[in-house]
Amino acid sequence: MMNMLKKMPKIAFLPVVASVAALVIAALAFPAAALALECARQDVPPAGTLTAPAAGQAGQEREFFVREYLIGPGDLLEIKVFELAELNQKVRVSQDGSITLPLIGSVKVGGMTKDGVERLLAQLLEAKYLKNAQVSVFILEYLSNRVAVIGAVEKPGMYELVGRKSLLQMISQAGGLKENAANEIYVLREGQDGQTSSLAINLEDLVINGNPRLNVPLQPNDVVNVPVDRLITIYVFGEVKQPGALQVKKSMKITLLQAIAQAGGTTEDAARGSITVTRKDRTGKETKIKANLKDIIKGRKPNIQLVEGDVIYVPASIF
Repeated sequence: MMNMLKKMPKIAFLPVVASVAALVIAALAFPAAALALECARQDVPPAGTLTAPAAGQAGQEREFFVREYLIGPGDLLEIKVFELAELNQKVRVSQDGSITLPLIGSVKVGGMTKDGVERLLAQLLEAKYLKNAQVSVFILEYLSNRVAVIGAVEKPGMYELVGRKSLLQMISQAGGLKENAANEIYVLREGQDGQTSSLAINLEDLVINGNPRLNVPLQPNDVVNVPVDRLITIYVFGEVKQPGALQVKKSMKITLLQAIAQAGGTTEDAARGSITVTRKDRTGKETKIKANLKDIIKGRKPNIQLVEGDVIYVPASIF
């Protein structure tokens, strides 16, 4: 049997997602109305960053985001005080949400907007040092509002979540998906109770079918995990037109019908009711699964999900 398998030609099984990186870019043009419905379903206000904004709109959205953004640990602030140059500096917000400035000392700014910090610093300065203090705060880095993209993307790393961004937009920002990306990706999100939930996203449904419900808006500290897929081998021989080895992504979950179709279908002499699937477990023990192709096609029997190393044999009819 091993000699037979070695002589068999390999049949390349092309996954449905053939050029997924390019499709991700194309998928960014989902209808705005559909995305708005998805945002409404999740109780998330629709925002222009989920679609291509009109000229001038992007600037307005960023201005609104900066004004409403709540400062948090890791953010880098640039502070300027008119007529008090010694306070002009860049400071990083500590893990407890505070910054330390000359003359003023430690100041809690976590959870405040930039306008709120400006007013607070002005009040502290006016209490001891200046009249009508004029303070400007600029947020240089939004480290407390980031999303991690890991796994089979071109540029894995941490990305600023400036405004509302969808899953596809963030994947696109990370350079798109690699060819070895699995067909199922995950969005990991930590809840207020500290528990992490996982949302599974079917890549084919998201990119190929354009399902807007799967293009979820991301939140700060989300982790987008794109698992690295691997190829598995399924063997098909006997009365099929192209016997050989099929290679398929593990995440694509190939079935018996799909495998026989990839082998060119059965010949006229095939005994379609007497197909055998030979499967080995981890100990090497073989199990033989009988299958009637006619019953499966007609829906009378369930299709068989194949696993790595399965050997399909289609015998010849004795009549």
